[in-house]
Amino acid sequence: MQLAWLIPLYGFSGVLLSLPWSIGWIKRNGPRPAAYLNLLVTLLAFLHGSLVLRQVWLIGPHHLEIPWFHAADLNLSIGFDLSLTNLAALELVTGLSLLGQVFALGYLDKEWSLARFYALVGFFEGAMSGVVLSSSLFMSYFLLEMLTLSTYLLVGFWYAQPLVVTAARDAFLTKRVGDVLLLMGVVALSAWSGQTEFTELYAWAASAPLTPLAGTLLGLGLIAGPMGKCAQFPMHLWLDEAMEGPNPASILRNSVVVTCGAIVLLKLMPLLLISPVATDVLLAVGAISAVGGALVAIAQVDLKRAFSYSTTSYLGLVFVAIALQQPGIALLLLFAHGLAKALLFMSVGSIIATTNCQDLTELGGLGRRMPATTGAFLMAAAGVTGLLPLGCFWCFGLLVQAFSAEHRFFALVVLLTNLLTLFNLTRVYRQVFLGDAQPKTRRAPEVIWLMALPMVSLTVLVGLMPWIMARIDPVPGIASFSPGVALLVMGSGLIGVVSAAVVPLNKAWSRSLFKPLRTLQDLLAFDFYTDRIYRATIVTFVAGLSRLTNGFDAAVVNVLVDRVGSLTMAAAGSLRLAVSGRMQTYVLTAMVSIVLLLASLNWFIA
Repeated sequence: MQLAWLIPLYGFSGVLLSLPWSIGWIKRNGPRPAAYLNLLVTLLAFLHGSLVLRQVWLIGPHHLEIPWFHAADLNLSIGFDLSLTNLAALELVTGLSLLGQVFALGYLDKEWSLARFYALVGFFEGAMSGVVLSSSLFMSYFLLEMLTLSTYLLVGFWYAQPLVVTAARDAFLTKRVGDVLLLMGVVALSAWSGQTEFTELYAWAASAPLTPLAGTLLGLGLIAGPMGKCAQFPMHLWLDEAMEGPNPASILRNSVVVTCGAIVLLKLMPLLLISPVATDVLLAVGAISAVGGALVAIAQVDLKRAFSYSTTSYLGLVFVAIALQQPGIALLLLFAHGLAKALLFMSVGSIIATTNCQDLTELGGLGRRMPATTGAFLMAAAGVTGLLPLGCFWCFGLLVQAFSAEHRFFALVVLLTNLLTLFNLTRVYRQVFLGDAQPKTRRAPEVIWLMALPMVSLTVLVGLMPWIMARIDPVPGIASFSPGVALLVMGSGLIGVVSAAVVPLNKAWSRSLFKPLRTLQDLLAFDFYTDRIYRATIVTFVAGLSRLTNGFDAAVVNVLVDRVGSLTMAAAGSLRLAVSGRMQTYVLTAMVSIVLLLASLNWFIA
């Protein structure tokens, strides 16, 4: 347990171990040894975390603190909270990273820069492990910055493609907006409280002498960072564009990266009580992201994008649960969604690897040709929605039960999200796995064992998720909701499945011929034209302000500098004519100047 601080370093050590292959020092035996070394250190991180989890289970939580920096009254330390919640999140991170790296061995089998990919995944894993264990707000912010950098590098992995470069840039800049606002909150909070440890900040927040305006600005700054990391409205567009990166990175990004952002928000939850406005904003953002993300997903024809928007949708429900002070249910939903969404993206990656296609209109008939992938997709779809008896059914039941008394609107949001998600999953299943084979799917084989093994393993884990949730049990009585609530959850899911099963789908007409329906379809497919709204408002404003400052610089600053320079040159030319070469003249001039300077200073002082 005393060496638990080593766990994040396992991932970072994978970066160093991959360097000889990723930068070309070793070329004879190919890049695979770098992958094997990263798998080894990730396995060590998982096993080390399991041993620490067992000790914490037996003797209780533990705190590690390593002094790092001391200057005047500033004390910074590296702290780790070894609690059951943090260690369960750590096992989720390292376990899914291990399975994702095995999957990547098959998916990126012919990739010439495989070593660079595994180095970036090691960096990714180390930052995520540090985030979930960190007990310091400053350290959490530092590690979130590392997550932003690693996201940029992984999305831009295939940097020779212009669209990939654009996607990586947009993802980086969008998350930077949230990071900058979070940094403002971190600096203000550390200045006012003099602390960076979460436990000490909680004690300070209980009697914080802040004005309502200061508390509101602080709360909004603190939630901005997790909003960007969890792809919540209005900073949600980056997750869709991040699908341009390799699918193994998408597995981690849509399962554990967003989970890390939500865990930071969970740690900030007691601090948000300072500002009711920040809580209301959190509720609004979560509800809009949940329903909006689910609606946009049902109009996508790209396989990966159809499920990336559902990630935004589910994290919106987590935000609502956190804002309404339901941290236990939020954690259960994070774990259930993380496992099922990782499995869902593994099945998506298997389809892309065998067909080299992710356009829904060009897929079909894969159910008979890829049985393992079909089973994984069905298990993931059941696990990520409110279908009895898998994980998210219990989460949705607990959410509806908790919200039905005083927050019925948000209970309806949960049920509507479940309905729309099942509609989307059923629609995708019909288009990809049922029907006649298409030209790109007629000869599609099942994936190789390197991809099938982690997919089947994760299928078993998703099936065991109710038992795992019962063992964790952060909510007293995990099945403590009423039969009426259970019927509501199952009913919403049934409506989604049946409606998607009977709606007509035509691969030749991906857009409806009925104009009102086509208009609605375009509205959802283009994400309510959010990017166009941004260009017409924020981008136009910034561009106009840039032109204004550029004009001021050219018309005022440049002219003033040029005039001063011209005056200096003219004065120098005049003085040049006064040069006589006589020493006594220079001494007299210097003495007169000194006398005049002293006289003027004396006059000003007097």
